[in-house]
Amino acid sequence: MTDTVRVRMAPSPTGYLHVGGARTALFNWLFARRHGGKFILRIEDTDRTRYVPDALDDILAGLRWLGLDWDEGPEVGGDYGPYFQSQRLEMYRHYARQLVDEGHAYPCYCSPQRLARLRQEQRQGGESDIGYDRHCRHLSARERAAYEAQGIVPVVRLKVPLEGEVCFHDIVYGDICKDNASIRDPVLLKSDGWPTYHLANVIDDHHMAITHIMRGDEWLSSVPIHVHLYAAFGWEPPVYAHLPIILDPTGKGKMSKRKKMAGGVEYPVFVREFRAAGYLPEAMFNFLAGIGWSYDPEVEIFTRQQAISRFALEDLNSSPAAFPFDKLEWMNGVYIRELPEEELYERLLPFVAADLGLSEGELRSRPELRLFIPLIRERIKLLSEATPFIDFAFTDQVHVKPELLVGKNMTAAESLAALRAARAALAEMPTFDAEALEKRLRLLATELGLKTGQLFGILRLATTGKEVAPPLFGTLAILGRERVLARCQAAERLLETLTT
Repeated sequence: MTDTVRVRMAPSPTGYLHVGGARTALFNWLFARRHGGKFILRIEDTDRTRYVPDALDDILAGLRWLGLDWDEGPEVGGDYGPYFQSQRLEMYRHYARQLVDEGHAYPCYCSPQRLARLRQEQRQGGESDIGYDRHCRHLSARERAAYEAQGIVPVVRLKVPLEGEVCFHDIVYGDICKDNASIRDPVLLKSDGWPTYHLANVIDDHHMAITHIMRGDEWLSSVPIHVHLYAAFGWEPPVYAHLPIILDPTGKGKMSKRKKMAGGVEYPVFVREFRAAGYLPEAMFNFLAGIGWSYDPEVEIFTRQQAISRFALEDLNSSPAAFPFDKLEWMNGVYIRELPEEELYERLLPFVAADLGLSEGELRSRPELRLFIPLIRERIKLLSEATPFIDFAFTDQVHVKPELLVGKNMTAAESLAALRAARAALAEMPTFDAEALEKRLRLLATELGLKTGQLFGILRLATTGKEVAPPLFGTLAILGRERVLARCQAAERLLETLTT
């Protein structure tokens, strides 16, 4: 085994990148960067029945979005390739034959129908340990020849010792032992010549010089099989550190790879969904790093470099952790507020353009989005939340129900008179900036004997069509005198319908 830390992320392109897989990749990446090692991306594409054509592109895009660059793997290359298991089939077949020749494995000719009947009989008999009965383990050469004369292509099964136990150490879960008798000679090579996870995983990790394996604890039960395989090959096993599962937001079960409903709300589970929802990659990185590992109990926000400087396998938590969306949204809001205005503009641009049905070029040619950023950055937690705050600035007119234009504790006639007075005052202002607008409109409210909230509320609805909008004076300044006066006049006509 090499002295250089080498870790890997080995996703299967049978689905899109799940946040659980992203967290696993992130921990591997942190460990590699902490120790000056290598982070390898290997694609385990041996499950052809569940292969999703665009899953690989999604996985690569999701890792890149999170900033998890790989040192070896697809599109990068490396000295230990190929990095797709489908391109390594002959190697797996070679080692499967070697195991059979050396007595560590054997061909099994049992049909799927026989295996199904066996499982059914075991269940009906009340057996607690259901699995293969090792029927083909002691076949003679003549019996094997008879099966092959029938054209039956066997699978290859590992010949697990019948007595004793197999033990290994996991950094997160400690020392673990399992009775050999309970390991029912798993399949290593399928009859179509494709390997199972167990065989391919061990061979690849060895030949890619992987030093540490960090993966979800759902794979913990497979380690005894892998330990036996390492021993059969005479290879040194890597260091194991299995990561606790991520629970769904309720904390009552594993965060599924399928969308679930939490409190009547469907929540995202794939990295692509978080990206589309307007989360920042910096916030997702920070958030995922804190699920199952703690940078500092007193520190919630930390940089990528700070995480690298402190990450240690010994600090991983063995207890499953829930996925707190509220915390993620809060954290995303913090990162949004910390972005320089120009960078926030660039991040918002594709979201707002898509929402408004504009091209990014068309949106760039208009000043409104850039001008509104100082007014909305404290109010949004997601990039996708910006458009509802400012969409009124991109329309020729706003639509509002006449009754909503009636000020609090005012009549329609009183509201109409106030709006007319405001329009007249706005038309006469020598300058139309936020500071001058605030000063004049506060004075006008006093002159009219109104509370500022009454006058401002009418103006807000008249000019934006919203009860909740960015700060009024800045909004009026961005809209400009001409549009503001036109919208006030349109609102007056609506109020007139309530006074006749």
